[in-house]
Amino acid sequence: MREEYDFIVVGGGSAGCVAAARLVKDGGHRVLLLEAGHSHRHPLLDMPPGIFKMINGSKFMRYHTTVAQEHLGGRQHDIPQANVLGGGSSVNAQVYMRGRPSDYNEWDEILRGNNDGADWSWPAVLHHFKRMEGNNRLHNEYHGADGPLLVSDPGYIDDFSRWFVQSVQALGEPFNHDFNGPSQRGVGFYQFMNRRGKRSSAAYAFIEPLKDDPKLTVKLNAPVAHIKIENGQAVGVLYRDASGREFEARARSEIIVAAGALITPKILMLSGIGPADQLKQHGIRCEVDLPGVGENLIDHPEVPIIANANGPYGYFRQGEGWRMIRNGLQFKLFGSGPITSAGVEAGGFVNPTNPDAEPTIQAFCVPIVYLDRDVLTLVKNTFGLTVTTVVVKPKSRGHVRLRSGNPDDMPLVCPNLLKEDEDMREMVEGQRFFMRAFQTRPLSDKIEGLAVPDPSKFNDDEALKAHCRRFVKTNYHPAGTCRMGADGDPMAVLDARMRVRGVSRLRVCDMSAVPNINAGNTNAPAMMLGDRCADFIMQA
Repeated sequence: MREEYDFIVVGGGSAGCVAAARLVKDGGHRVLLLEAGHSHRHPLLDMPPGIFKMINGSKFMRYHTTVAQEHLGGRQHDIPQANVLGGGSSVNAQVYMRGRPSDYNEWDEILRGNNDGADWSWPAVLHHFKRMEGNNRLHNEYHGADGPLLVSDPGYIDDFSRWFVQSVQALGEPFNHDFNGPSQRGVGFYQFMNRRGKRSSAAYAFIEPLKDDPKLTVKLNAPVAHIKIENGQAVGVLYRDASGREFEARARSEIIVAAGALITPKILMLSGIGPADQLKQHGIRCEVDLPGVGENLIDHPEVPIIANANGPYGYFRQGEGWRMIRNGLQFKLFGSGPITSAGVEAGGFVNPTNPDAEPTIQAFCVPIVYLDRDVLTLVKNTFGLTVTTVVVKPKSRGHVRLRSGNPDDMPLVCPNLLKEDEDMREMVEGQRFFMRAFQTRPLSDKIEGLAVPDPSKFNDDEALKAHCRRFVKTNYHPAGTCRMGADGDPMAVLDARMRVRGVSRLRVCDMSAVPNINAGNTNAPAMMLGDRCADFIMQA
């Protein structure tokens, strides 16, 4: 069966939803949005604490198991990715974070070798962030208040989160009331993509307002097998519906791929766009030899610090007996109370070795014992606090490769977290800094002691490195696998307007497009990329 549209967007995640909505609303185009996953309408998705149910097993997530990581002693770990309309914005902890101006000025420096006039500097991208944002507290040179993406202060803050913020201040870090303002440095409370506890995902903010617009067609459970290339042009896609029937959709203008940093390179390679030698191994005809497809995989590595509480502090107490019933009713009737929180209310950005330089570590404070069964065996009771430390500008790079030429097979993912010595050094110093926070009042008054890492090994570099190798995992931010680059860069997959090199009428607009990862959560930047891609198309 064959269909025809002006534009086809492959992937209904954060970037894809924004790009599709802009092309319909502002461009007046007929757009097909293809999402391999499910509907975003589900109570657990809307409810902030539902993330913990999603992460640990759900049809709304797709789990990529890495290849054996030799530098981690052969460990394998999972990288959960969204399998739902709205992508990460439908299943994440909702933290609203853009990164810092130097991230985007760095992109602009990298891309200055292009001759198409695309500006990626901080002022250029700030315009997109502000246009999308509907902030409930801030409205100034950094923030918008009228956009469709609802951004709010936390609806509830646990005592453990407050004690964490106070203890980090006691170590000399400033209180930061806006991590998306003039400086990231300091400790404070995050803002979130929700309002009155209800998630404001890309699906809700950008697609829902167009649900009755005949120019937008959204198809769920519709995985794309490959893109059709004819005479050097992308002309259509082959996809299946939920019953397994195959369809061909044709695009009169362009095809935009936004399937995420692990699946976008897989789709390009299945379409004959990628490293010629790898394509040949899987019997795929090479349409364009682009050796950078699937390379440059970047992710934020995170490692936990976990303490046992000396009393019933944190969110486990909120899920017991009558409290659970009371909290549920409060959320349902008034949109307030503990259930309005995803549990990641507080955090910070620090540079442990040079406080006045740009931060090297981001921290997330979670007032529960948070991680896997291996960690739980080390914890004495159900009440506790987890602080994860994250290297914000990692040097380590991995890759994504095809497992086979079968579109149903998951790709081979090798993230190489903490492989570079500099990343490990920064992580160890980050662990030490926040271990000191646990030893500082008022937090120290509320904990029985650290469960991991072993506090007796505070000054032992090798012991802390072993702890990091044992527990490091993804911060759920894969990026960079189809990166933009300057003219003449042999590993660049895209030009500065997100066009795939060597093929016309084909763009990529998700986090796989970035030359380097931003310092902080990646969901808001993904939406910015979708918005910017739509602008590039409409300008053309």
